Amino acid sequence: MESTGTNTAPRPGAALTAGGPADAPDLVTVPTRQGLEAVDIIRRATGHTAPGVGPVLHDGSGDTLGFLVPPGTADAWDLPGSACTQTNGRGMRFGDLAGGAADAPPAAGDPAWLLPPEAVGPVTDPDVLRAALGEAARLIEAADNCR
Repeated sequence: MESTGTNTAPRPGAALTAGGPADAPDLVTVPTRQGLEAVDIIRRATGHTAPGVGPVLHDGSGDTLGFLVPPGTADAWDLPGSACTQTNGRGMRFGDLAGGAADAPPAAGDPAWLLPPEAVGPVTDPDVLRAALGEAARLIEAADNCR
C-alpha cells in the first residue's frame, strides 16, 4: 500500500456513513474502567455537545470499551494501555449492534453499544480521547493509591 503522506481521514465530528471500507472508522480499545472515566470526562468537558464522545462499544465480557474514531487514527496512535485498530469495515455492521426496543437483546458475550451511533452521532476526536484517557488513568491511579 502506497502512502502519500497526507491524512485523508474525515474531520473529527464527521458522521458515520455507510461508505466503503476506506470510510470505516478505526477502533480504540481500552480497559472498561478507564473508558468509562474517559466518557464522563469528555461529556463534562463538552457539556454533552459536539465534539463530544462518539459511539462506544463494550465487549461481551465487560473487559474493554471501544471508541470509534476517524479512519487513519491507527496510523499514529501510540497511547500506552490502549490499542487502535484499523477496521477497514471488517465486522463493523452498525445496524446489527444498534439494538433497541424492537430488537432482541444481545446474547451473553456479544459486543453491544454503550453509546450507539444514532444516540451520539459522530466519531470521537482522537485528540480529545487521548487527553481524556490520560486524565482517566491519573484519576484511577490516584483513587487506587488512596486505598
